Amino acid sequence: MRILSWNINGVRTLPQYHPWNTFTSFQGILEHLKADIICFQEMKTSRSSLSRCVALPEDFEAFFSFPQNKGGYSGVAVYANSRTVIPLRAEEGLSGILQPKPPLTSDDRISCSYPCTHEIELMPDEHGSTPSDFAALDAEGRALIVDFGLFVLINVYCPNETSDARLPFKINFHVMLQDRVQKLMNEGREVVVVGDINVCATPLDHCDGHLASNTATFYDHPARAWFHRWLSPIGCMTDAVRTFWPGRKAMYTCWNTKISARETNYGTRVDYILVTPGMLPWIKHGDIQPSLKGSDHCPIYIDLHDEITTDAGERLFLRDVLPINGNREDLPRLAARRWEEYSGKQKLLSMFFEKGNKLHPPSNSPLSSLSPTPDTQLPRDHSGTAQPDHTQSAIVIPPSNPSLSSRNSACASTSQPPEPSLQSNPSPSRQTTLPASSTKRKPSDNAAKKAPKKLKGGQSKLSSFFAQPTVSHPCSQEISPSDVTDYQDYIDSDHQLALELAASLENPLSQGLATSATPSASQSKAAWSQLMAPIQPPNCLVHGEPAKEHTVNKPGLNKGKTFFLCSRSVGPGYDKGKSERLREEVDHRYRCNFFKWGNDARREAKDKFSAS
Repeated sequence: MRILSWNINGVRTLPQYHPWNTFTSFQGILEHLKADIICFQEMKTSRSSLSRCVALPEDFEAFFSFPQNKGGYSGVAVYANSRTVIPLRAEEGLSGILQPKPPLTSDDRISCSYPCTHEIELMPDEHGSTPSDFAALDAEGRALIVDFGLFVLINVYCPNETSDARLPFKINFHVMLQDRVQKLMNEGREVVVVGDINVCATPLDHCDGHLASNTATFYDHPARAWFHRWLSPIGCMTDAVRTFWPGRKAMYTCWNTKISARETNYGTRVDYILVTPGMLPWIKHGDIQPSLKGSDHCPIYIDLHDEITTDAGERLFLRDVLPINGNREDLPRLAARRWEEYSGKQKLLSMFFEKGNKLHPPSNSPLSSLSPTPDTQLPRDHSGTAQPDHTQSAIVIPPSNPSLSSRNSACASTSQPPEPSLQSNPSPSRQTTLPASSTKRKPSDNAAKKAPKKLKGGQSKLSSFFAQPTVSHPCSQEISPSDVTDYQDYIDSDHQLALELAASLENPLSQGLATSATPSASQSKAAWSQLMAPIQPPNCLVHGEPAKEHTVNKPGLNKGKTFFLCSRSVGPGYDKGKSERLREEVDHRYRCNFFKWGNDARREAKDKFSAS
């Protein structure tokens, strides 16, 4: 039997990666993982948006915990292969506060005692207040407890320390988890804790743990100090995977994808499978699976023996101590198969819009199968084919004609063909038909002959950038003061850079319109080529190599702006900056701290071109 844990970072995003995008159902994804008990963290969905194929895989029983207030955030799930094991009981959360309706009976509960705030020491928040209950800690959908007879499985997604204010929440969740495990052990139960703990156990589990500045103060962090005390030999929990790889380096399970840290295995090990002492004889092997992509984490797993021999010489078979031949009708109440929306008793709005009134039609796309069924569709005929609404009228909108330049009309006697007249009627073949409301209305004649919108001051027409300069035309008239004003407005337009570039090539327009000579074709081509050419990336100062362009995606004033960083990959000892990395610990084989905004790079390239 295999128990697998994986932080998938969103159940909707997983099928977008290979090999998960090759499967036509979520059942295929579960089968590919080749595990009997599969534990996911960061589902990032809600019960209302969960599709049927995710909630009810054909050969798996599913259990979920969703955040109560934040949609698309956190969330954990446990899938049990019904062909090999059937869960006995299941609970949501660690405190026992989260209960279905009606609440669980004593027979449905996994244990009879739960953590109490007055029995454990909690960390006060930034205001000095200590939580009076665990309601807030259990409200983010971070824990599931499932009873498999031989052991009690706890699937957790522990909080991350996103800020100093979040540290008390993180520590208190850890303490609540530890107390729940201890109470289960006091009742004689063996416990398996799996999931994303969001803590590095030892310096060996951190990419920069070998640096002297980190080794000396590694356990000063409260979360690391707590984890160190909970693990053996000090505590009761054993890191099952590490027992098979005691000195293995770079056994990381999480990487920062924003800096492409996975390429050089610059990561951390924050995903664990922890077991109580009584489960150690059953564990056959454990490892990580970094080759499986689709998330910023990778799966971890342990395998169990089919049989063991106790100290008393008794042979125990796994099939005898696990509930294998269970009945699906006796599933725990928390199982998704027992939800009202999947029992056939509760009708959904989407049922009235689906072909054949089926609850969820089959889909050939894994992406569409993971999305909730739409509540509205087009009206359908008796065969189920979507039909447009023919009761609507149509509005005929003629395309608008470009305005006629006065200068072009003055040169109609030249060899150039005249532009189309403003009063010419549009061709019927170019008319566009759009659906309108059910009230039939004919477009007014005024709308069809609407005059073009007047240009604002300083605004130029697009056609002006492709026309020959007026001063160079044989039929050109004498330049008036208004021409100079129009040209000044043109200077103030968004194409100021183009004119400055033309000025560097001695364009007569940029010299006060004093001459009628025009730039040569080669000069114009060079000017526009330089203007439209992509920016040549600057070289980083340490390695002298072209930098790599990035774009700011974080909301704020700089969103959408580009910047350049050193193109080398990150690695142990890469230069994070003087404030975050000691100079003697910098390894110049990896990324340096070069940074330059894209606007600065453009300005430097323009100055260099003008100087040449």
